Amino acid sequence: MLTELFTSKTRIKVLLKLFLNPEVSCYLRELATEFSQSPNALKSELDSLSEAGYLEREQNGRSVYFRANKAHPFFPEISSIVRKSLGIDKLVDEVVASLGEVEAVYILDDYAQGKDSGLIDVLIVGNVDKDRMAELCRIVENKVGRKVRAIDIGPNEFELSRNVFLSRPNWKVV
Repeated sequence: MLTELFTSKTRIKVLLKLFLNPEVSCYLRELATEFSQSPNALKSELDSLSEAGYLEREQNGRSVYFRANKAHPFFPEISSIVRKSLGIDKLVDEVVASLGEVEAVYILDDYAQGKDSGLIDVLIVGNVDKDRMAELCRIVENKVGRKVRAIDIGPNEFELSRNVFLSRPNWKVV
């Protein structure tokens, strides 16, 4: 989906990384290593996106960190396109609509860091129908072409173990 909209594969990787979870910030060498690309090629994309206002730059010592600019007028649309390209929007909508009493949904680990690893870890807080959850995971996996690993936990248990779950990279989507 994104390849039809953006011709640069590097730009797509940057948008996925930084707009999937806008709290993530990365520096050039970190991204170059993760994307297996030369820092020079990546720098031109980061500079271009920064100059257009899509990314914020922050100097910290000798490193320059980049993150999605949440104040940009197109931020909601770009973020939505990124989530739709990965299928996260379908996953969350279907989970919330048909599982029962859902208080919160968190994306954990790789996807929370903006990494498309092919495995989506989801934490669902609430009183949910476990059979329906397993069925939905299979349906969503077929739709988005990625493995979904869902963990459900009751609200009281979540409060007791909140620090354990939220010490992992996380992104609260509901």
